[in-house]
Amino acid sequence: MSASKPELASDCIILTGPTASGKTALGIRIAQRLNADILSADSVAVYKGLDIGSAKPTLEEQAQATHHLLDLVDPASLFTASDWLLAAANAIQDCRDRGRRILFVGGTPLYLRCLRDGLDESPAIDLDFRNSLTQQIAQSGPKALHEKLGRLRPDIAATIHPNDTKRIIRAFEIIQASGVDHPRSWLQARNSKKQLFPCPILVIDQPRKILNRRIHERVEAMFECGILEETEAAEQQCGIGTTAAQAAGYKESLAFIRGEITKQDAITKTKQRTRQLAKRQRTWFRSFSDAVWLSG
Repeated sequence: MSASKPELASDCIILTGPTASGKTALGIRIAQRLNADILSADSVAVYKGLDIGSAKPTLEEQAQATHHLLDLVDPASLFTASDWLLAAANAIQDCRDRGRRILFVGGTPLYLRCLRDGLDESPAIDLDFRNSLTQQIAQSGPKALHEKLGRLRPDIAATIHPNDTKRIIRAFEIIQASGVDHPRSWLQARNSKKQLFPCPILVIDQPRKILNRRIHERVEAMFECGILEETEAAEQQCGIGTTAAQAAGYKESLAFIRGEITKQDAITKTKQRTRQLAKRQRTWFRSFSDAVWLSG
């Protein structure tokens, strides 16, 4: 099917919010009311077999509304934002061909940003600059360079793991090549561009105490429902790639399976990282100046 960009109007809506804010349940209700298909915007739900940790809609929930963009690749695969955008464009066209409305549901801000604004052109590689960054990492470690990135571009640093050397270096290369080093001017530059897929965006806004309680309950349920067994099965069947292995819940499960931490440590660390994720998501969502915030 062609991946050419469809023309969108009010038949496309985005529903997002921090992890554990209730997107799945509300999304199904909205989809049923609008006669819409749901297109997932979750960077972990694209992986086959990673169901519990991603809080992927259950088969029962998927039966209540047609879902797309779930279970696209094996956990060992590298799946980029451009891969997702191509899959999303195809799903959008499929929905429009069938006269269906489109409801994006998910909490991966990078996917939503790419959906609305497109992908930035990749600047040419400056080998001297890359070598200097590589030397800095060799001397001080990736976390030091990640902290520097956080001071310069907190919006980008929030999407990159402190140990992800490759993406940290690429982020600095993009900043250096673009000549834009201030978050505010960068956002203005992006927001001034014509949107690729213009969709109104709704953000679920849960009070922090309630959201933290929901995160606590979700993580407890994840481990009770077998995320450790799910992770071990995926690791044995095809392996879990670097990207999937960084997801909250799976990283800790892998550490437990390898004997590096206890089960209780895995639960505690997953709760902590999930709360941190929710905080980063909220920061990202505030950059959508036209978002409509829904009280949870």
